[in-house]
Amino acid sequence: MLSTLARTATRRPLTVIALWVLFLLLGFGLGTGVFGRLSDNVPEVPGTESEAAAEYLDRVDPSGDSITAVVEGTAVTDPALRTQVEQAVADVRKIAGVAAVPDPYATPGLAAEDGRALLVPVALKGGLDDDAEERTVNDAADRIKQIDAPEVHVSGGPLLGLQIGEKAQEDVRNAELISLPVVLALLLVVFGGLRSAALPLVIAVSGIAGAFLALFLFSSVTDISVYAIQVTTMLGLGLAVDYALLMLVRFREERRTTEDVVEAVHRTVAAAGRTVLFSGLTVAVSLTGLLVFPSVFLRSMGLAVAAVVVVDMLAAVTLLPALLVRFGRKIPPAKDRPESEEGRVFARLARFSARNRVAVLAVIVPALLVLALPVTGMRINLGDAQQLPSSTEARQLYDTVDAHFPPGTGVATVTVVLKPGTDAATADRIRALSPRAESRDLPDGTTVVELPPPGSVDGDAATGLVKQVRELRGDAPVEVTGPAARLVDFRAMLADRAPWAALTVLAGIFVLLFAFTGSVLIPLRTIATTLLSLGAALGAVVWVFQDGHLAGLLGAEGLGSLSLTAPPLIIAIAFGLAMDYELFILARMREARRAGGDDQEAVVTGLRRSGRVVTCAALLLAVVFGAFMTGGFSPILQIGLGLTLAVLIDATVVRMLLVPATMTLLGRRAWWAPKPLRRVHDRFGLREEGASPPRVPTSV
Repeated sequence: MLSTLARTATRRPLTVIALWVLFLLLGFGLGTGVFGRLSDNVPEVPGTESEAAAEYLDRVDPSGDSITAVVEGTAVTDPALRTQVEQAVADVRKIAGVAAVPDPYATPGLAAEDGRALLVPVALKGGLDDDAEERTVNDAADRIKQIDAPEVHVSGGPLLGLQIGEKAQEDVRNAELISLPVVLALLLVVFGGLRSAALPLVIAVSGIAGAFLALFLFSSVTDISVYAIQVTTMLGLGLAVDYALLMLVRFREERRTTEDVVEAVHRTVAAAGRTVLFSGLTVAVSLTGLLVFPSVFLRSMGLAVAAVVVVDMLAAVTLLPALLVRFGRKIPPAKDRPESEEGRVFARLARFSARNRVAVLAVIVPALLVLALPVTGMRINLGDAQQLPSSTEARQLYDTVDAHFPPGTGVATVTVVLKPGTDAATADRIRALSPRAESRDLPDGTTVVELPPPGSVDGDAATGLVKQVRELRGDAPVEVTGPAARLVDFRAMLADRAPWAALTVLAGIFVLLFAFTGSVLIPLRTIATTLLSLGAALGAVVWVFQDGHLAGLLGAEGLGSLSLTAPPLIIAIAFGLAMDYELFILARMREARRAGGDDQEAVVTGLRRSGRVVTCAALLLAVVFGAFMTGGFSPILQIGLGLTLAVLIDATVVRMLLVPATMTLLGRRAWWAPKPLRRVHDRFGLREEGASPPRVPTSV
């Protein structure tokens, strides 16, 4: 397959480039339409009680969603302000699609006790289609914001999703403006020439276009989370640079031994292209674990990110070779340095780890385990507007309400659906769970009881209410929904499916690494060392964002928990990224063994030849992830920090020290496989063909 792709790219480079230009136009034209389709309904899990109850209410409940406004900054009793508020309320009531707007001066609880803030909730009619709901929400928000007061903020309901979508688009744009120039500057340092440095950015732009287009296509069949934009774009950008870097370094090496650019491209695709192919497959397989979960959010993220990885992989093995055929003659070959000078720092690290393998393991493994300790106390929650940066309207509304109103004001209730046939005693016991319980009857005879929790939407009190209702109901036809109930069901889903997801990923990674190396011990060693770096990175995220240590340095604060989006995505993506660097190193080690070097020589040569690429790739990925952390959205900060630390720990401590130590400890046994599996690999395992043999040092 790789040879076919290489021949196509070298024989018809202009055609390949033209097809990719068309793809870019689709991505940045059609694909950007996804920004208007983003959803903030992360915890929905089809088939759970909370989701079934929500769908039931959608069918039978005539009431719709709602938005909330807060007016603050002057005395609410001011006659001029009161006149404006009352006129705005009257005008909003006349807007098509608005069901009700209570008088904030006559309704208890809507005026703050300190007299400095006023809440204006707006209830929407049920059954509105998306366009009608958007018009209603925008018209109502625009009219309320005409009130002349120091601070007027409107958010909540469908407006919250729109505001977060706008923030996501702004964050992506800013991250690209920050990361691309920095990445270009680093690539100029690495390659010393503008042409070589610019080519990875071309592949990176292709990755971004692929992210937009993949998300847009998936949005036609499923909900796309507001988190998807940043996550897929940062990963698409980072991996594209990684793959292009690997290919370009190999191309410049091949140019040392041949002046024929086409031949150098063929050799590059045959050798480095094989590594890129397996790397892309391992990242994609790591993300298949997300498909095991029935959560729409996790499945859509898994599919979207996997699609972006495939786009990056294809761009690296088709578009980049075509560009090299056209412009590769202007790219100078790598400097022909003496073997003792090439990668000497990494060779020294490899020799140090080989000589002190037991000591290296005795120090690094416990250190990584200590860093991973906070994971044992990890909590996941939905989070609220406190996770948003202070510049967003939703966060400003949250802060205003928090400053002027009692705790629990505006918090989503635990919604209990009492279907016909529920006895009165059960209903009374459920109402008694909250002193502020409210009931309403639906046309089909169902009673809906709203239980306001004393605290946050996802705190222990709220989830405790859900569990109490489910214990009290017995055999009665009672269902619980609302954000707290969805969180309870989401946690249960994670606990139930996580072992199967882990088994799926580990089995897939094992098979791919076996196909790549022909060994059964190397995959096991790789999985073990990767889990160490992943645990350390996730432990640091818990320590910072859950416990609050050093969070202020990142513009965040300790929230007592992580966003439920962060741990699954960090684990899935970081595991795949770690495989990137492992494959970069193993490919070079395998080449050295094939060229006749012994096992210890192969370890040193592998690190000597790949260390610079791995280090540069990790640094570039860290820059990309860091740029996306400038937006201030806590879940993205958590994901960005987790992936940055995972990449840096894996590319330095694990790959530069643990890999040579463990490979030397295993010796020739590292490449062992039972005879039946060896025959399977000899027949079906993929092997690079046509690559020029590497130079191997004569001594270690």
